[in-house]
Amino acid sequence: MLQNIDTILEEARQFKAETKEEVEQFRIKYLGKKGVLSGLFRDFKGVSSEQKREVGLKINQLKQYVADRIETLLADITEESGNEKTVDLTLPGPSLLSGARHPVSIVRNEIISIFGRLGYTISEGPEIEDDWHVFSSLNFPPEHPARDMQDTFFIEKDPDILLRTHTSSVQVRVMEKESLPIRTISPGRVFRNEAISARAHCIFHQVEGLYIDENVSFADLKQTLLYFAREMFGKKVDIRLRPSYFPFTEPSAEMDISCQICGGMGCNVCKHTGWLEILGCGMVDPNVLEFNHIDSNKYTGFAFGMGIERVAMLKYQVRDLRLYFENDIRFLEQFQAAY
Repeated sequence: MLQNIDTILEEARQFKAETKEEVEQFRIKYLGKKGVLSGLFRDFKGVSSEQKREVGLKINQLKQYVADRIETLLADITEESGNEKTVDLTLPGPSLLSGARHPVSIVRNEIISIFGRLGYTISEGPEIEDDWHVFSSLNFPPEHPARDMQDTFFIEKDPDILLRTHTSSVQVRVMEKESLPIRTISPGRVFRNEAISARAHCIFHQVEGLYIDENVSFADLKQTLLYFAREMFGKKVDIRLRPSYFPFTEPSAEMDISCQICGGMGCNVCKHTGWLEILGCGMVDPNVLEFNHIDSNKYTGFAFGMGIERVAMLKYQVRDLRLYFENDIRFLEQFQAAY
């Protein structure tokens, strides 16, 4: 019987197949209910006690070899069939999905483009700043309650070092280094220690503008912001300026635009007022000019600042600020722009 097993093993080794059907026939021949291995196990009952151990081992080895041989044959056939596939080079290639810009990037670039047409340059500065550029030079005395208007991330080892809460710090650096007149915008990321919700986040983006020259008036500020609003939201938009307070501007104002959803008639988005707040602005406080070695008797200027996410929410009617930071492809792929 041992010689018979060796003969069967050699036959299995010599077997070759070109199709899966041939492999299946090989499997049935050896491993089927009426196959070779079943016959060997039936004959095994008549083997003498002295040979049972050796013969049983041989039969199991044969069974394992046949099973491995079947897997090898199938793998070879699959690989060969894959290699036989041809490519028709005359067919057009697969279309590639075009990417989309982040809505914050779209709005940021559009804001830059609008003010660029008015002659504003772009200024950038560090996100980790010192107290002087973020607060003191902007008319925030050390104990002034206005410092509480912004919850700040301070660096523990040095309380004078902090994450900037606004890009006004860039404007200070521009006033320190550049010659007059100054007409610049400062886009960038800012940080405030606030609870994250649908309407607030600890990280957001701002664009702040600064214009300093001789005989700059509040009328210039209003006309500039009206031009911006109509370029961004459409020619039919109206604006209104409400008195407000900021330490670095006097007088100060907050600007609203007419609600584009209800046309100023009142809806849930504008809380039935017909207006939506968009930015803060004002005439540069003379103290700020003097802190930065600019003669406040000769020069005047205005400043404004807006949150890019806020503008994007109004432009695209997005209700939840957190969507801008989640990188959900289903959300982001809805935005397309030439900017």
